Amino acid sequence: MLQNKWGRSFLPRRFLFQLTFINIIIIVAFVMFSSWAIYNTACTLADGLTSMTAQKQSQFQATLFQYLWLFSVSAVIVGSLIHFYLTKKMIQPLKELIQSTKEMKKGQYPSSIYVKGDGEVSELIRHFNDLVQQLETNEQHRTNLVSDLSHEFRTPLTNLNGYLLALQNGVMEGDKKLYQSLYAESSKLTQLVEQMEQLKEWDDMQAYSFYEKEPIDMQEFIERSIKIFQWSLKKKHIDIEIDAHQGTAVINRTSISQVISNLIDNAIRYYEGAGPITIKGEKNADEYKISITGPGRKIPEKDKERIFERFYRVETSRSREFGGSGLGLAISKEIIERHHGKIGVHTEGHIHTFWLIIPFS
Repeated sequence: MLQNKWGRSFLPRRFLFQLTFINIIIIVAFVMFSSWAIYNTACTLADGLTSMTAQKQSQFQATLFQYLWLFSVSAVIVGSLIHFYLTKKMIQPLKELIQSTKEMKKGQYPSSIYVKGDGEVSELIRHFNDLVQQLETNEQHRTNLVSDLSHEFRTPLTNLNGYLLALQNGVMEGDKKLYQSLYAESSKLTQLVEQMEQLKEWDDMQAYSFYEKEPIDMQEFIERSIKIFQWSLKKKHIDIEIDAHQGTAVINRTSISQVISNLIDNAIRYYEGAGPITIKGEKNADEYKISITGPGRKIPEKDKERIFERFYRVETSRSREFGGSGLGLAISKEIIERHHGKIGVHTEGHIHTFWLIIPFS
């Protein structure tokens, strides 16, 4: 109630200050001008007061009164027009913001609103421009992803249908190579479905609750997370080294397990070169750091800061080949930030280290 009474809930302080300052400048300027004009007029008319009759004094008063009204009305009209012009110019970006919002409600992405200055209105519009750009980028990525998935679904399904139809009609007989080809095509379909599940997973992340946390021994937690990848590691003949220290962190078990699994899965999926995958767990004063290091294809400098963005893929063709959707790392970042932690990557040539830090409390 008190905020509404003083108007603080309607306008930002700086914006209110700007309007007040304009009003004061206009009022002071025109009052000073009117006073100066009236003063000089009164002085001119008062030169002959000593010899004025009662009729002349009455005429003097009437003339002074007329001048007072003339300059007062002029000050109000001209001041109001100038104030209206300046205020209209000030709130013009807000009108453009409203129009852009209406366009977004229609499903359109408006062009950026030009604004200059450092006030709250300018900051609001800059954030709005960034939001529109991000939404448009996400929509474009989503469209591209759907198009890619549709294309990639079509190829293995066509191959499977062709092989199965040939087997049904007796055109060809099944052998080991044929079954391997069928298995490869079905594996591609499985990967594509996993990508779609990750997309749904991201959308659910916005409403996901991270309040259900419990104290977890991170050493045991890491070792348990690695066990599910033993078969994949053995299949690709990849050695793994684990050096995890004890430390208890309060985390959401399911979500942090997902992050570790994403990072290990990426290390295995994009493994390229020689040497083991190393997983470390380090206990510091008030946080626990997990790092996963392994060899892979070199990551360009321009991509290092963007690999945690939604839908971003360093190499689109290679990501398709290995089933990457560009969502795993983005989801991982979201989870870690919800735990008030940090996540990042450090690379040296072909050796990449993905790390995450989780506060103990």
